[in-house]
Amino acid sequence: MPANDRPDRVLIVGRSPGVLVAAVDLLRAGGYSADATNQFDHVLDDYDVTGLDVLVFGGMVPAETKRRLREDVLERNPGVTFVQGLAGIAGLIAAQVRAATSGDALDGGEVVYDAEQRLLRVTLTDPAPVTVEAWWGTSFVPPEPKSASMYVFDDRLDPGTHVIPIPDQVPAEASFAGVTVGSVTRVFTVGPMPAAVTRMAPASAADDRLPEVGRVATSSDDR
Repeated sequence: MPANDRPDRVLIVGRSPGVLVAAVDLLRAGGYSADATNQFDHVLDDYDVTGLDVLVFGGMVPAETKRRLREDVLERNPGVTFVQGLAGIAGLIAAQVRAATSGDALDGGEVVYDAEQRLLRVTLTDPAPVTVEAWWGTSFVPPEPKSASMYVFDDRLDPGTHVIPIPDQVPAEASFAGVTVGSVTRVFTVGPMPAAVTRMAPASAADDRLPEVGRVATSSDDR
């Protein structure tokens, strides 16, 4: 939360209507002032970016569009934090926003993901509640990807180093884990996105390889 106690302002620029709306709902439920749009050419007209804290880009936003928006938004708001969405999964996007806004302080502790062993190491200097959630893609057919999720761990841990394995149920591709220790969140990639999916991303605004989608341009007044 910013120093003046106003909610963090978040804008998601992505493509899939269902994912965008679900991510906004999750973020608003978590206390954020959140909106989302897939109207790439109207971002600066539809939203006041001068007060944004976080701008999230979806993976299917053309690289050319992301570059232009980064430049235009930074010119108006040098303090904004940009987040590249890891996948079209609403819960994962919300976790990435929490990670971007929760700061780095773990009071001397740390959270590390061992990719080779598929396990998390959580080191605490004080007792703390720890939650681990995993997400993974189950279908990548545009415009509405599908996903699944599960809670891996949810308990209070004592000081020390704790090992939390990622279950076999979480696949080895298009999978992610979010660890929340107290009020601090970290997000890790468990399995990378398939190359066939990353190749779907349009190279430019004129690239029409993806099907048309319904318009999304939420307003904070939609609450």
